[in-house]
Amino acid sequence: MTQNMPHILIADDNPEIREIIKVLLSGEGFLVTEAKDGQTALNEIKQTEFDLIILDIMMPGMSGYETCQNIRETSNAPILFLSARTTDSDKILGFSSGGDDYLEKPFSYPELIGRAKALIRRYHVYQGKERQMQSSPKQVSLHGLDIYLEECEVFLHGKKIELTGTEYEMLRLLALNRRQIFSAQRLYEAVWDDPWYYGANNTVMVHIRNLRQKIEADPKNPVFIKTAWGKGYHFD
Repeated sequence: MTQNMPHILIADDNPEIREIIKVLLSGEGFLVTEAKDGQTALNEIKQTEFDLIILDIMMPGMSGYETCQNIRETSNAPILFLSARTTDSDKILGFSSGGDDYLEKPFSYPELIGRAKALIRRYHVYQGKERQMQSSPKQVSLHGLDIYLEECEVFLHGKKIELTGTEYEMLRLLALNRRQIFSAQRLYEAVWDDPWYYGANNTVMVHIRNLRQKIEADPKNPVFIKTAWGKGYHFD
């Protein structure tokens, strides 16, 4: 990865869409690599560290969902789905497979640029490539879960837990405000830095579920992130 030029991978079977996105992102100072399908994207990821991966869903051979699941076996780089499939069930499936965000086709150029920059910024903070001034405490520990805020690292009973940037930011926010209830809207607007929209509740719900699967011994009976029914979520 070039130090001052974030590297983005675009996987879409439509060469015209790839070219449009490449021109757009290159004009914003990003280095862009193209992939014509999911397998090509996986081959690129084996060779290069990317700061953002943009996936189409309907691709020949391996779908975007399957590609995302395979990527998550080796990489926590943010994944943005870009698709004409716009139902809530499509979005939930995208988040469940490991995606961070979902943008509907046709999309506006400013929205794509904004989403890309937000995902990369969050990922760089999580990776320690950018440092944010942290007020005390520098660490949150509870029931064997240790969150090191300066290092942006999470350990459970001494074992490092690999999170996506989105998952880490959600956990960090809840942990720093222990026992404070965050509505789905408040969480979404704080973590995604986007205005609340219809369906965003499902986005938050799926990411909470994914996070619980990584840090909870029994995700159905969570110890750390609990649900206040009808109100939201809190770190206990």
